[in-house]
Amino acid sequence: MVALASLATQATLAAPAIAADNVTVFAAASLKNALDAVNDAWQRQSGHAVTTSYAASSALAKQIEAGAPADIFISADLAWMDDIAGKKLIREDSRSTLLGNRLVLVAPAADARPVEIRQGFDLKARLAGGKLAMGAVEAVPAGKYGKAALESLGVWSSVEKDVAGAENVRAALLLVARGEAPLGIVYETDAAADPSVKIVATFPEISHPPIVYPVAILSESTHPDAAAYLDFVRSPAARPLFEAQGFTVLDK
Repeated sequence: MVALASLATQATLAAPAIAADNVTVFAAASLKNALDAVNDAWQRQSGHAVTTSYAASSALAKQIEAGAPADIFISADLAWMDDIAGKKLIREDSRSTLLGNRLVLVAPAADARPVEIRQGFDLKARLAGGKLAMGAVEAVPAGKYGKAALESLGVWSSVEKDVAGAENVRAALLLVARGEAPLGIVYETDAAADPSVKIVATFPEISHPPIVYPVAILSESTHPDAAAYLDFVRSPAARPLFEAQGFTVLDK
């Protein structure tokens, strides 16, 4: 357990130093590969860089509530966006639902035997005494989605004590990638970003709430390029960059 906890901590995506002249984005950890590509495209078009902090949506929301300076928030679920919206910390007229994703079960590539996900399937037997890596179920969106799926399938109670809760979904992915856990629950886009893991099953969409990524400008933002950056993130130019990483573009 110590090794698992240590690894999860190491995998936390540290927030970079914030450059005052850049648009600052707080984004869910699962967005890293796609949003890095979008930010590079934005910089080429606009000539302006973006400073992005990636972490669990829960951690970012709490930082925003504590007054951390940022211009844009992209959450991996509605709940954390609703949380800060309820505290009047976003510009409601800037909010939209940007992306969709899917929930999958992954294993190390060397042991990628398929799993049949069905009502009451024996997930504990497949763990064979190992841990199930997933985001912390109390707060991290991927963990909350994963718990909801396992509960709806009648499996949660059998594996609850075997869960290795990670600080964000990329930390959960890393536990599987390094062989510290035989299985993990992550987003499809995370699995696609790491060739050392393989998807062994996809959870039915009806087993959990829809996985959506809302975006908004924060109320305290004064950056003159915040609205233009948000427009770019929603634009046809950004769409293939998100889709290349497996996201579904919604923007509604």
